[in-house]
Amino acid sequence: MTRLLVTGGAGFIGSNFVHYMVENSDAHVSVLDALTYAGNRASLDGLPKDRVRFIHGDITDAELVDELFADVDAVVHYAAESHNDNSLHSPRPFLDTNIVGTYTLLEAARKHDRRFHHISTDEVYGDLELDDPQRFTEQTPYNPSSPYSSTKAGSDLLVRAWVRSFGVRATISNCSNNYGPYQHVEKFIPRQITNVIRGIRPKLYGAGENVRDWIHANDHSSAVATILDKGVIGETYLIGADGERNNKDVVELILEIMGQPRDAYDHVTDRAGHDLRYAIDSTKLRTELGWTPSFSDFESGLAATIDWYRENESWWAPAKDATEAFYASKGQ
Repeated sequence: MTRLLVTGGAGFIGSNFVHYMVENSDAHVSVLDALTYAGNRASLDGLPKDRVRFIHGDITDAELVDELFADVDAVVHYAAESHNDNSLHSPRPFLDTNIVGTYTLLEAARKHDRRFHHISTDEVYGDLELDDPQRFTEQTPYNPSSPYSSTKAGSDLLVRAWVRSFGVRATISNCSNNYGPYQHVEKFIPRQITNVIRGIRPKLYGAGENVRDWIHANDHSSAVATILDKGVIGETYLIGADGERNNKDVVELILEIMGQPRDAYDHVTDRAGHDLRYAIDSTKLRTELGWTPSFSDFESGLAATIDWYRENESWWAPAKDATEAFYASKGQ
């Protein structure tokens, strides 16, 4: 598969995947991205122009999608509206991109018989109790709790239907929370890191007991590449790196690594419908496809991420002031 189309390839995890494929394969990559607030053309800067082509466009544009699918071997579908808070405020863009956009891509994959991999989230499974020893598996029933996670669940089901009904050669992966380079400063980890860099006290929702299962974006990329190469058509694979941490611990670790007191943060009102805990069991991916994460130690991955944001202020600074002004208007 030497010709790849990556939707959402200027976004956070999509751009990390493009960098990974350029560095670890001979693939030529076409990136389709609408450059909404979370997409950043600068995330692809420095990549070889003879191997990476950028197309500014929308995945709901059936004519453009058809044209691009005709010229590639495989498609990796990262493009999504993906912010829970935004989905609570304005659900419609999530329906358009996550449902209609995925349908548009699947129809093109069906027409051109292209290998298709769909990127999804562990949030389709709902959440777990804080004291529950269980983790999500490929058999966990769907139980989404926001417009975002509901539309991602719907897109997963569309992929499964197109595999079964039309023979589309597709796989799905549901991943835990990513961190790493090129993540928008509105997101939890980069927001706290950039706050400390700017001399602003980090903000913690509620008591900070909510647990997320963190994975470095480079490990997510290597897992997707493994599934694209070895995955069984029609199968779903959960991607995780055993990185469970509650939000309070993450903020305090960021402060410690950055040389600040561990308690130098403020509590703010918890957000509506804030899921308690996500946790991924990636046994199937590891045992059947032989994948393992490189950043098995969350602290070392976080330190590398902090270094990246320190060294790349020119990348994140343009969005920082507007992001903080927005959260300040909500008391967060």
